[in-house]
Amino acid sequence: MLRIAIQTKGRLNEQSIELLRESGVMIGEEKRKFLMRASGLPVEILFLRDDDIPQTVAMGAADLGIVGYNEVQERGYAVDVIQKLGFGECRISLAVPKNVEYTGLDYFNGKRIATSYPNVLKNYFDQKGIKADIHTITGSVEIAPAAGLADAIFDIVSSGGTLISNGLVEVEKVLHSEAVLIATPGLDGEKMAMAQQLISRFESVQKGYGKKYLVLNLPVTALDEAVAMLPAMRSPTVIPLANSEWCSLQTVVDEKELWDIIEKLKAIGAEGILVLSLEKIVL
Repeated sequence: MLRIAIQTKGRLNEQSIELLRESGVMIGEEKRKFLMRASGLPVEILFLRDDDIPQTVAMGAADLGIVGYNEVQERGYAVDVIQKLGFGECRISLAVPKNVEYTGLDYFNGKRIATSYPNVLKNYFDQKGIKADIHTITGSVEIAPAAGLADAIFDIVSSGGTLISNGLVEVEKVLHSEAVLIATPGLDGEKMAMAQQLISRFESVQKGYGKKYLVLNLPVTALDEAVAMLPAMRSPTVIPLANSEWCSLQTVVDEKELWDIIEKLKAIGAEGILVLSLEKIVL
C-alpha cells in the first residue's frame, strides 16, 4: 500500500485530486477523512497542511507527497524531489512600498522584512551578503508595511494583484515554485515499483496539458507541405479518403500554436478542420 500526502485544502488541493483522478486514483468526496483509501490503485491518501507534508514524507509516515516546491525549500527536510507536476506555479518575491526609491538589493540592509518563508529568505540574503531583520509572520504578510510592522515583505506572488491592492511593488524574484512530487528517500522495492507506475501515469497526464488533437481534410497535392509544417510525436497520421485526390491528416499540436497552424493549413487548402480535447499522451 502506497501512502500519498496531499493538502487538505488550499490552492493545490483540487489540482492534486484532479491529477490523481486523471491518473486512475479515485478519491471519494463523501465523508472525507484525515486518511482515506483510494480506488484504482492500492493507495491511501493522507490529508495534511501543506507545511506538514515535507516532514511527513521525510519521516516515512507518507511515501509520497504532492506539495509546492516552496514548502520543500522552506522546511529543509531530506526528501527526494522526483517530478515537477506542471501546476500551482508561483514565485516568492521581495516587495517594497511603491512610494520608496528602490536602488537594488542593498536597499534591504538593515531593513525589517516580513515573511512566512524565513529560511528561504535567510539563505538568499546570506548568498547575497545582505544583513536584514527577518520577521516571521504566518498571517497576511502583505499588510505588514502599511501596519508599520516591516519595511518590505517576502511572499508568494501569482498574478501580483494582492501586492498592487496593498500599495506594494515586486522588486526581486527569488524562488520559482510549482507543485512537485516528493518521496521518502530509500523507498523499498515494492513501493518504488508502485511509485514508478504512478509517476508514469502522471507523466502521461502532463503530456496532455496544453495540447489539442487536430483532424483535417487536405488535398493530396498539399500533403508534403502540411507535413513539413506540422509537429507530431513521430509524424502526422495520414488516411486516404474515398476521393483519391483528398486525404485526412491527424496530429497533436500545442494549444498556443493552434490558430497560427490552422491559418497556415487553410492557406494550402485544408477543410473540415476539427479541434479535439486531449487528456493524456502515453508514450
